[in-house]
Amino acid sequence: MVCITEDMIKQLQTLMDEIAEPLQKTFQNIHQGFPTETLVRFLKARDGSVSKAQKMLVDCLNWRIDNEIDQILAKPIVPSEFYRGVRDTQLVGMSGYSREGLPVVAVGVGLSTYDKASIHYYIQSHIQMNEYRDRVILPSASKKFGRYIGTCIKVLDMTGLKLSALNQIKLLTAISTIDDLNYPEKTETYYIVNAPYIFSACWKVVRPLLQERTKKKIQVLSGSGKDELLKIMDYASLPHFCKREGSGSSKHSRNGTNDNCFSLDHGFHQQLYDYTKQQALASEAVAPSKEGSVHVTLPEPDPDDAKIAETIESEFQRIGEKNGICQTFHEIKINGD
Repeated sequence: MVCITEDMIKQLQTLMDEIAEPLQKTFQNIHQGFPTETLVRFLKARDGSVSKAQKMLVDCLNWRIDNEIDQILAKPIVPSEFYRGVRDTQLVGMSGYSREGLPVVAVGVGLSTYDKASIHYYIQSHIQMNEYRDRVILPSASKKFGRYIGTCIKVLDMTGLKLSALNQIKLLTAISTIDDLNYPEKTETYYIVNAPYIFSACWKVVRPLLQERTKKKIQVLSGSGKDELLKIMDYASLPHFCKREGSGSSKHSRNGTNDNCFSLDHGFHQQLYDYTKQQALASEAVAPSKEGSVHVTLPEPDPDDAKIAETIESEFQRIGEKNGICQTFHEIKINGD
């Protein structure tokens, strides 16, 4: 892994000081008072190349302006019952914090179906969670713990992963590419749990294709991963699918509260949804909001990422043919964000 030096940071800062005012404004929304740490993230994502990091960051800022990302938290997905369908089929949530103060993000990879809304709503929802994490959750964690916290932990539940839903590749690749290009180096570690055979078989061929810095972030845990995860977080912060061996992404309740962090009824999603509705009311005082989903420009995937996706597809198809199953799969893409 490349060591980011003070000289690299100063060079990039000098270049960023020269960008136009609209780019400076959206950069403030990215760094949230931590500009140096943000420059380091982009330098890491481009292996210490100042010129490549500067291009990546400027491209990110232009993408934010062109797609009005600074205003996306003022655009709730409505009505609420429709949004509930999005949440029930795009299984992502926040279950708590690690002992070091890092948010614990849970992802139900195997049981997400993405079949209750258009691709635009799922991408809008994903970006809103990214922005809420970066503008609300992480700054609050930094204040609470008295130090900069700019990354999270992701626990990926592979329960229910099947050789099916090939048509989701476009959506999942788009989401992954958006994260790669515009939210780099935001994940400290990926923990993979409840991994079935088809994941293990695929992982063997995909792992050699990953960059070294990405490999170091990924840990495949045994079973639900509960014992290992309890070394870095309290029981209350464990994702619900880790609390019982073999429980998967099923729903649980504890003391009358919803313990399923994927659900719209969970505290995290209630807070996020309330926040977007409040922001919408504030923005409507200036200009009426538009109905419908936010259409975000979908970036072209990196050639290396495309190769990984093709390798995963080929391996899943090989497994399907071996077992006489004429189906494909939910694409699994672990990126270097």
